[in-house]
Amino acid sequence: MNNNDRVIIFDTTLRDGEQSPGASMTREEKLRIAKALERLRVDVIEAGFAIASPGDFEAVKAIADSIKDSTVCSLARAVEADIERAAEALKGANSGRIHTFIATSPIHMQYKLRMQPDQVVEQAVRAVRHARNLCADVEFSCEDAGRSEIDFLCRIIEAAIDAGARTINIPDTVGYAIPHQYAETIRQLLQRVPNADKAVFSVHCHNDLGLAVANSLAAVAVGARQVECTINGLGERAGNAALEEIVMAIKTRADILGVHTRIDTPHILATSRMVSGITGFPVQPNKAIVGANAFAHESGIHQDGVLKHRETYEIMSAQSVGWHTNKLSLGKLSGRNAFRTRLEELGIQLPGEAELNAAFARFKVLADKKHEIFDEDLQAIVSDSLGEEAPEHFRLAHLEVVSRTGEVPHARLVLSIGGVERDASAEGSGPVDATFKAIESLAASAANLQLYSVNAITQGTDSQGEVTVRLEKAGRIVNGNGADTDIVVASAKAYLNALNLMQAGVRKAHPQVADV
Repeated sequence: MNNNDRVIIFDTTLRDGEQSPGASMTREEKLRIAKALERLRVDVIEAGFAIASPGDFEAVKAIADSIKDSTVCSLARAVEADIERAAEALKGANSGRIHTFIATSPIHMQYKLRMQPDQVVEQAVRAVRHARNLCADVEFSCEDAGRSEIDFLCRIIEAAIDAGARTINIPDTVGYAIPHQYAETIRQLLQRVPNADKAVFSVHCHNDLGLAVANSLAAVAVGARQVECTINGLGERAGNAALEEIVMAIKTRADILGVHTRIDTPHILATSRMVSGITGFPVQPNKAIVGANAFAHESGIHQDGVLKHRETYEIMSAQSVGWHTNKLSLGKLSGRNAFRTRLEELGIQLPGEAELNAAFARFKVLADKKHEIFDEDLQAIVSDSLGEEAPEHFRLAHLEVVSRTGEVPHARLVLSIGGVERDASAEGSGPVDATFKAIESLAASAANLQLYSVNAITQGTDSQGEVTVRLEKAGRIVNGNGADTDIVVASAKAYLNALNLMQAGVRKAHPQVADV
């Protein structure tokens, strides 16, 4: 395959994905995900919207300064201030890109921009030229291209390429397109734009009709050579095209699509779990590629076929995307070196010895509770060890919950608050509700509980429960995480983790809350 056969994977988990309500991330969390994307060999990482807020600027800058094997990109509206802020954030990048955009659909130009088409073209050209003076790699997007007129798209794209854009993105911003129609739009643009050969044509599809991946692949089939996507399909409204589905469709159906990516697919699962843990957005069991049931076979006919020849009912191997069939044959007597080796086999990299020690200590605690420890348990242990750190102002010292049929559940607990132990009790509609009310009676945070999510990490009644708690107060959002074989204890841990993050002043406001 030649260079024209390679599809560039542009990941926007850290920008568009973060625009999911409640999915905002801190700088440290963004940096962790960016490093995972780099290991995955993502071509372009859209790190954020630099002008949106000081926090987003710092996140883009930190990623640009740290990532060496992927291009780091910042989004910017087609205005000078945005573009200059993006360029400033990208100064330390080994390879940087400014991604500037302006709306091109009649409805957006009339009601949002309140501009005439000629004005839109002029502003787009000015923006691209200004960006090109500050950065060699410039991408231009026609926002709401899915509802734009083809003649106007041809006109503005030709002008943007002449001004210096080397990537042209045709986003289906509102998820309106249908595969054959979207592919026809891409085909016409490639044929009708005179200088189309001087740019890579990109697609960015939203999933409002459940067609984001289908639309993206239809565009690739007719010549698009960059796909913008997110891990787990994260994104505002119904989300974006899922990176894992795009990549594995291209790999599995190379016979039809005739293209490839440079993605190191065995790292897909670990990256998916990291993003899920940080954002608090669980992956549904039947999610393609990374869902818990993606390679499970319940039907006897299917089981028999797979046992005789895997390809009878599996079109790809579980190992190719990071699933492992081997159980972790470690126990409470296992040593640190065996633990480290298994993490390396799973593609998990810890920053240093301190993080390894923390993860190993959690492993030992879990090994005392569970007879069998699975790879999924390790993923949870590592996620817990690398989670957002905050001083333990609130710490669970003791928890007792009583839940009997026909009686109101109640919880009694002891919290260490700033080193001083205090006790409380409360009733609730269930054991978790009672526990949260008891905690809140002592913490008095007045925070709003926005999300309570529980996931079983493995099968069996001794499975760890992984809990995410999202709290909001005065525009600040924090996600707390906790894991334990006792789901009520895991819930308490998650709630206290969120309270500690809030106490420490960790801010996870929406990236575009600033008045820009």
